Amino acid sequence: MRGPGLIDTIVARLDRALAGIIALACWLALPVVVLLFLQWPLRDLIHGYSREANDLGQIFFALFVAVSVTAATRAGTHLAADTLAHRYSERTRHWLRKIGAVAGLLPWTLVILATSRASVWQSLTGREAFPDTSNPGYFLIKLALWLMAGTVLLQAIADILRRQPAEAR
Repeated sequence: MRGPGLIDTIVARLDRALAGIIALACWLALPVVVLLFLQWPLRDLIHGYSREANDLGQIFFALFVAVSVTAATRAGTHLAADTLAHRYSERTRHWLRKIGAVAGLLPWTLVILATSRASVWQSLTGREAFPDTSNPGYFLIKLALWLMAGTVLLQAIADILRRQPAEAR
């Protein structure tokens, strides 16, 4: 039995990188909750900074949601019709994941990246601010779109390259 090949190594590295990104993004839920909670006391008791808390919360929420799409896919809870799929063999489910990645996820991410290119790039290079408050950072919300498409694209590549489990062959 030979060791892992180049493809297996690539898939393992993609899996580790995506797992790290997801683990990091999970921590964004806590500041979102704290910032949402603080808006009322900041507005009514401190009489300031509630809009800044809201803007920062929007940034964290956008980044959190962008990564959550890939997290749900990796957990098998996104785009999975488990009611029917659990009856299929592991081999069939493996090939359905590959077909879904090739026919659905790859084209979708490429369309998102292509159609948003000008808008996101202009926002990023101009360091676009929030329209209502002029606070900096709105470009990070637009950049979260690329983060979402990028993580979905990397997950799709990993799913396409992943070998069929030995017990399913």
